[in-house]
Amino acid sequence: MNIKRRTLMLGAAATGIATTFSIRTRPANAAEFTYKFANNQTLTHPMNVRAKEAVEKIQEESGGRMAINIFPSSQLGADTDMLNQVRSGGVEMFSLSPIILSTLVPNSSLNGVGFAFNSYDEVWPAMDGELGTYVRGQIEQKGLLTLDKIWDNGFRQITSSKGAIETPADLEGFKIRVPVSPLWTSMFTAFGSAPASINFAETYTALQTGVVDGQENPLAIVSTAKLFEVQQYVSMTNHMWDGFWILLNRRAWQGLPEDLQEIISKHFNAAAELQRKDVMDLNATVQSELEGKGMKFNSPDAKLFQEKLRSAGFYADWKSKYGDEAWAILEKAIGKQLS
Repeated sequence: MNIKRRTLMLGAAATGIATTFSIRTRPANAAEFTYKFANNQTLTHPMNVRAKEAVEKIQEESGGRMAINIFPSSQLGADTDMLNQVRSGGVEMFSLSPIILSTLVPNSSLNGVGFAFNSYDEVWPAMDGELGTYVRGQIEQKGLLTLDKIWDNGFRQITSSKGAIETPADLEGFKIRVPVSPLWTSMFTAFGSAPASINFAETYTALQTGVVDGQENPLAIVSTAKLFEVQQYVSMTNHMWDGFWILLNRRAWQGLPEDLQEIISKHFNAAAELQRKDVMDLNATVQSELEGKGMKFNSPDAKLFQEKLRSAGFYADWKSKYGDEAWAILEKAIGKQLS
């Protein structure tokens, strides 16, 4: 082993940083076009597993003309940083929750209204249909583009180090980490909680040090981010369905030949369909895995929480913010009146 290589390996071991910072399926200088795809998920999360497969298929079908390097685990910055980068062209692709995206595109968070969706049977027809079309149009108005299929993040659950959340009263005074988005802050404020907007990259440390008592995320993320190490209780509230839009820098996308646009769209949209099934399958098994790691589960009555939001004026407030047109599209998609 030469000295230079040994130094690199020792440095990586000392810092605990993986020696490979991105998935490079082809040397950048061998491709006609090279994209960076940034996200906040680990390599083991179904999104990156399926994205890697899509990238390989894109490289093959394009004859090596298109290379996409994946940068997982917030390697290029926190969500808000990467959103700025995809807008400026620092990265060409970035996956982001529409509810966090609402800091730039307010009505993109429609799908995240508390307790709007009951099941995936309601989610996919809505997001692949009129509701998804409406949101994509809102995103384009802000200068970004997005692919047709939204990827699955899952129904969100509340975890805690203090105890189970059985009723809305258990959320009063509860210090909970929420993503940087007005919708999350507003919802937990309506419950009387103390929400703290913290980027996901800093969430584990905030839980570990007691800055917050709990957080809310789909079970797949609780598992892959190892939040079971710093949280003990999981309350299956299903309070919000969340996904990932694949955002595109407009100038970079429009600079691609049409055939490469079609190849990327085809394989990423197909990968989204596969990833949706992966997340559903993972959620069917992850509870028992988390229980094996010491987490305790309970299933509260969602109607109690929905009624609390209604009486606190949460739905009426957000209907006025989104506007009558957007709210009507949401209620048509879910088949019920919220306010």
